[in-house]
Amino acid sequence: MKSLIFAAAAAAVTAAAPLEAVQPWSRPATAGSTAAGYVTLVNHGSTAQTLTGVASPLAESVEIHSSSMAGGVMSMKKEDRVPVPAGGKAVFGPGGYHLMLIGLTKTTKAGDQVPATLTFASGAKVKASFAVGMGAANPAPTHH
Repeated sequence: MKSLIFAAAAAAVTAAAPLEAVQPWSRPATAGSTAAGYVTLVNHGSTAQTLTGVASPLAESVEIHSSSMAGGVMSMKKEDRVPVPAGGKAVFGPGGYHLMLIGLTKTTKAGDQVPATLTFASGAKVKASFAVGMGAANPAPTHH
């Protein structure tokens, strides 16, 4: 009975919020420096979404970047948008897409949370709290 109630509640959340930020995390960093944010964006909806911006009260600015390897050299490029396909996901992780939290307003250490708002071309906004540590430690998704 409990699992049936939980499944119904989870379905209601998914129906109400088709975009989900799963396991947002960031490594520790000092005030004034830049940190990287990682997250998996899941689109439970039937319409493709596009991430177009991110803001955090703990950073002067946040940029979307991608990393790639060519000829043994890693390069990073600023991106204006990242597609999140209908029924799919976009993974932000080391060596790929990531968020650059530029000009941190305070030092972040393991156990801290870095709040952020992700904005999509559709106007949808998803709030996420990036757990500071050495990896995706919290398996609980952030629904909004």
